[in-house]
Amino acid sequence: MDSSVPADDAARSDDLDALDVRIAGCRACPRLVAWREEVAATKRAAFADQTYWGRPVPGFGPPDASLLLVGLAPAAHGGNRTGRMFTGDRSGDVLYAALHAVGLASRGTAVSLDDGLELYGVRITSPVHCAPPANKPTPEERDTCRPWLVRELELLRPTLRTVVVLGAFGWQAALPAFAAAGWTVPRPRPPFAHGARVTLDRAPTAPAPGPATAAGRGSIELFGCFHVSQRNTFTGRLTPEMLREVLTTAARSAGLRTRTP
Repeated sequence: MDSSVPADDAARSDDLDALDVRIAGCRACPRLVAWREEVAATKRAAFADQTYWGRPVPGFGPPDASLLLVGLAPAAHGGNRTGRMFTGDRSGDVLYAALHAVGLASRGTAVSLDDGLELYGVRITSPVHCAPPANKPTPEERDTCRPWLVRELELLRPTLRTVVVLGAFGWQAALPAFAAAGWTVPRPRPPFAHGARVTLDRAPTAPAPGPATAAGRGSIELFGCFHVSQRNTFTGRLTPEMLREVLTTAARSAGLRTRTP
């Protein structure tokens, strides 16, 4: 596994479109490459007539987003099939329904790249861009993929004000990325919890973030939320009301307009 490949490519990306193209071409993790391509070739019976994306899945949303959602990794028959985060799977059904309900998405369903879905002031990404076996990337794969998230955060920094991290894995993976991208992460590192809220100040040595953000000094608000996995939504650990509450609070922190469902 050559961890320098994504780091070098990420550094050469001067905007989010270029970054997304480089992410989609990454082959740094042999296990993940083999798995995503095997799934794309064998397919699920319900999607036998479809052509799978079968590549790393880049982020989705406007380049001037003030709110970022950070998940885990693409689903084998969701993002790995459709080529867009949380699109074509039940986790996405829950997430986009909530985003639409609070006024942050143009529609409440996501089925394909060309379905017309738009996000308003929100971008969605993940710390691991390839679908992993059993939805469990290894720590090495997580660390190899980190430069992509670091560069995405750097490119979003002029407008980014708030981040919602879905799940403990995403929380653990994201904190080092925030530190590498120029924010100060408290020590000891804040633990994940649903409803957790932590302010990350811009590190003194970090470049100026452009237009003033939270507290006028480039800080961001970090929120924790249970992941929208079927395990959590089917058991009621995460209800639609709980998800909408976190999204609404985070959106208002980011300066975005919301509506009451």
